[in-house]
Amino acid sequence: MNSEARPRILFFGSSEFAVPTLKRLHEAGYPILGVVSQPPKPAGRGMQLKKTPVHATAESLGLPVWTPERPRHPEFIEQVRTLAPDLIILAAYGRILPSELLQIAPLGNWNLHASLLPKYRGAAPIQYALLNGETETGVTLMEMVAEMDAGDIYLQVAEPICPEDDAGTLEKRLAERAAELALEGLRQLQAGTLTRTPQDHSQATYAPPIRKEDTYIRWEETAVRCHNRVRAFSPKPGALTRWRGKLLKLWRTQPLLTEPFAAEAKAGTLLSVSSEGLVVACGEGALRILELQPENRARMSAKDFINGYRPQPGERME
Repeated sequence: MNSEARPRILFFGSSEFAVPTLKRLHEAGYPILGVVSQPPKPAGRGMQLKKTPVHATAESLGLPVWTPERPRHPEFIEQVRTLAPDLIILAAYGRILPSELLQIAPLGNWNLHASLLPKYRGAAPIQYALLNGETETGVTLMEMVAEMDAGDIYLQVAEPICPEDDAGTLEKRLAERAAELALEGLRQLQAGTLTRTPQDHSQATYAPPIRKEDTYIRWEETAVRCHNRVRAFSPKPGALTRWRGKLLKLWRTQPLLTEPFAAEAKAGTLLSVSSEGLVVACGEGALRILELQPENRARMSAKDFINGYRPQPGERME
């Protein structure tokens, strides 16, 4: 394309992951025709309608926003045709775009995905990378096609996963990486140097949407796996267990691989209670709980929980 011309962009996004990209595109002066986000949803105790983070950001930047219930609705597709974007850029929108939409923008349809594709295609790549104990992930800039996350790759950037990372801290860093990748893609597009590489589909792995049952600690798993489940689902929706018939949300934990008596105890048994935390037997090793949240209560340290609830060794978590 003409190096002087800047593509007119229609941006699709919903979650916090997409916010830095939208901001950086706007700051860099790219013409953004508008933003498409998921409709506001009821949230909080009052169940008031809440706009997505991208919707709120777009309004603060003075950009028009559309919130179709379904992006495949003919009226919305016609609206996009009328806008005539040169390029569609999508990040964490939460819906698959129909083929009719993907045929409109002459320069293509870019997706920023939070994994090193073809690994972890799907809705929850950050959570599954943590759950599976990966030490590296990244962001991929790819072309959207009908099959989920299967399009050609333009650019990728790797990001290490730190031992102290949870889904919240990792998503924040990957979101900044995504913004950088989008700008680099646009720079190369304008320079005429942007290339694309087909994915090796035989190497594809998947990260399906998170179900409620996925968030429950499975004490029969190893201590490392239980710890990674906590990391994967913090800060939301939260990793859960049951104790005394009530839910507990686990915020911070530490795997113990050589804890005495853990091998003899049934998984889920509370082995010890001390100022250092609650130690629970796992299928292999034990898990020290450092921070947690009782049902309908505030988040608290293990020490405060012990002082308030007086848990006893031998009690079970399920």
